[in-house]
Formats: sequence, C-alpha cells, structure tokens
Amino acid sequence: MSYAMVVSAPGGVENFRRVTREIPQPGPGEVTLRQTAIGLNYIDVYFRSGLYPWPVPADLITGSEGAGVVELVGDGVDLKPGMRVAYTLPNGAYASHRVIAADQLVPIPDDISDEVAAAVMLKGLTVHYLIQHSFPALEGDTVLFHAAAGGVGLLAGQWLKARGVRVIGTAGGPEKCALAKAHGYAHVIDYRKQDFVAEVMRITEGKGVQAVYDSVGDVTLMKSLDVLERFGTLVSFGQSSGPALDFRVNDLARGSLRLTRPTLFHHTARPGWLKSASADLFAMLRSGAVKVEIGQRFALADVAKAHVALEARQTTGSTVLNP
Repeated sequence: MSYAMVVSAPGGVENFRRVTREIPQPGPGEVTLRQTAIGLNYIDVYFRSGLYPWPVPADLITGSEGAGVVELVGDGVDLKPGMRVAYTLPNGAYASHRVIAADQLVPIPDDISDEVAAAVMLKGLTVHYLIQHSFPALEGDTVLFHAAAGGVGLLAGQWLKARGVRVIGTAGGPEKCALAKAHGYAHVIDYRKQDFVAEVMRITEGKGVQAVYDSVGDVTLMKSLDVLERFGTLVSFGQSSGPALDFRVNDLARGSLRLTRPTLFHHTARPGWLKSASADLFAMLRSGAVKVEIGQRFALADVAKAHVALEARQTTGSTVLNP
C-alpha cells in the first residue's frame, strides 16, 4: 500500500488529509517511483490555497519536486528498477509512491543524496533559468535578489558569485541575513530594519542594479522598479506576499525598463532543456561551488506543519518532506 497527502478544496492547511491507496502501476513510458524525499516550495502553497487554478476539479495532490527509487517500469522505458532518480513537475509529489513519465526523470549522481536532489530540482533549475535566460547575469554585473535566505535565494547567491556577479540580497532578521551573506551575497539588507531602495542606491552609489529577481510580489515589486538602472530588467518569478495589483505597464517607462514573468515548467517543456539544465546543476553541486542548505525536515504526514512554517517565513534554505 501507499499513501498521499490530499486536499479536497482550496483553502488552509486544515484541508490536508492522508489517503491510503494501492501502489500505482505504470503504463507504457512510465515508471512507479518509491519516493524517499520531497521538496517543499511556495508554489505548493499557491496551489493548495487556490491562488493558482487547480488542474482538475477533484482532490489535489500538490508538491512539485522529489527523488526516489524506481520500483516498476512500463513498456518502452530505459530506466531500471533500483535506479535513483529525481524530477520536478507541477503537483503530484506529496505521496509515498507515484507514477511518472520516464522522460521527466533524471538519474541522480552517486555522490549526491536523495534529499539534496529532492531539495534542488525545482529550486536549482529555477536559478538556472533565472540567471541563464530571464536575465543572463554576467561577470561584473550587480543584481538584487529578494528572499536571499530562502531555498532559491541561497542557491542563487552562490551560483551568481561563481559567475563573478555582485549580488545584493534582502532577508528578514539578522540570522537570515548572516545565512545569505555566507552563501555568496556581497551585501544583505535586513528589510525589517532598512529601506532596501535606499540601501541599494547607497551600495551602488546611485547607479542602481542591472536586474532584480523578485519572488515576493506585492510588497516589493513597485520598489524593485526604483532600484533598476536605465534599461534594467525586473524578473518577477513569484508572489509570496500576493500579486502586485498596483503595477501598470506604463510604470516601466521611468527607465525604459524590461519586465519578464517566467515559470519553470515552460522551460522544462522545451525539448532537451531538462537534461541539459540538470547536468549543469549537478555539475555545480559536485564542484562545490554551490551547496544545498537543508534548513528543516518534516515527515510527509506533517506537511500541514511545514506549510504553516513556510507561510510564516520561519524556514531557511530548503525544506524536505520524508515519506
């Protein structure tokens, strides 16, 4: 038998319930994966709460990244039982076992643990598209990255530093600021005590930054525009504080600014991208240039507690759920 943590209606964490079921069987091109670790991400909250539309009008299993061991394989699959693999896909991860298309799985290198792989697939590949495609930051650039002490933020700080980019971060409280500073950030602004606009302009001597990577949304986005240099780029890739409803296209005219609103799963749908980007990500991990900070672990059955901690900004780094 297997189990999943299911929500039957959009809303709060009280809607999570544990459902026991038969171990699912794979069809052609699919495998049954016994999951050993699952990553927690803010997109899970968006789906659970109903901020993002549910894909089907029925029970929802959320969760968008994980790792585990192949147990069963369908026809036409090259993967073998016993192989360790990882993935990132929208929804379906909060389960002990799941069926998944084999072409959405990547083998985990022997020297990377299941927990690290589960914690890094969505977040690490997000960093990849942000700094390679959304705004390809180059050596000598200065950029601002909000939520610097979060799972994506800690990976981004290290990866950008390795590319010779000066990264300014924002975080809440001295502990989170210190954590971000230890993960590649040249400067970290405590948004609880400091106005990040004034601090960024002070640090850059009034020039501003080439790009802002903003996953916070409502409380930061309009101010993020204020720290961009002329022709700068705002990369809005999340809205943990809610959508920025006050934004108007004409707001970009203040400096001929650029705005992009990318999502990971548009990138993973591109032929060959998942394999190539995962290889880059694993190479960065194996080189030691990027390290994964797993700040907390929860049992999958306690996923409601994990969501409460995430929404209350009580987590640092990555959070892993163990089935």
